[in-house]
Amino acid sequence: MQDRHGEIALQSVQRWFEQAVLGLNLCPFAHKPQHEGRIEFIVSDADSDEACLSELYLNCLKLDQHTEIETLVMICARHLSHFEAYNRFLDLADGLLIQEGWEGIYQLASFHPDYVFTDTQPDARANWTNRSPYPLLHLIREESVTRAVEAHPDVDSIPQTNIKMLNQLSESRMQQIFPGYRSSTIKRETKKMPD
Repeated sequence: MQDRHGEIALQSVQRWFEQAVLGLNLCPFAHKPQHEGRIEFIVSDADSDEACLSELYLNCLKLDQHTEIETLVMICARHLSHFEAYNRFLDLADGLLIQEGWEGIYQLASFHPDYVFTDTQPDARANWTNRSPYPLLHLIREESVTRAVEAHPDVDSIPQTNIKMLNQLSESRMQQIFPGYRSSTIKRETKKMPD
């Protein structure tokens, strides 16, 4: 049974997914699996790296066993709130995928409330392409990524198209779509900006 904290986290992430990811078309590949009901959102109660890794492992097993799930979003509702800790954990998560033979089968996409790309100012709108209400570990089937990339006319243009679109939104629209806009405390340590 999910507690109130978990319910709030789930609702917040689903709202963000509907309004930002789908509504702004930040990920043009998300519409089809969403329409088909093949995206699963799971709230994690893990409060340590070890517990979080264990849940990530179990979710990979779940994807192994349930091929009808195209992509799985693990919502870290009680852990990894600091961006530096989240970045460090991503290395552990990637190591787990390699160790368990899931490299090339599942891909891990990263989203965090305080996401900051390398060589980008903390208040740059570009960061909001990867900012979510809670820290997320997004498991995607590699074969799905390959199919989507092959079908897209210009996949390399997606990051810059997203940034341009965000820069054109009004302040009020940004605040409407991203409740944390202009109020999140930015933690340092950065990820590389997409080309």
